[in-house]
Amino acid sequence: MAQARYYLYFCMSAVKARTRRRGTTRISRKNQVTLPVEALKRAGLVPGMVLGVEVDAKRRLVLAPPDDPIERYAGILRYPRGYLRKLRGEWRA
Repeated sequence: MAQARYYLYFCMSAVKARTRRRGTTRISRKNQVTLPVEALKRAGLVPGMVLGVEVDAKRRLVLAPPDDPIERYAGILRYPRGYLRKLRGEWRA
């Protein structure tokens, strides 16, 4: 027994076209935002990058990599020349 097939036909001019200004976005019901590719490229952001979100004084959202003090200061301090060799010698004695 053959099943009846139903097709939906509509006029393309009847479909409401979504027009947005270039570089703008909309917040979804789930509070999701799609960022324009051009803005991401100009900011140097890549997929998988972790970003912190803050609100500035003018109520603008600021997306920036989180400030990690360990990463910022790692390797900034150096031991005096020969100090580690001397310290290791004390351990072996």
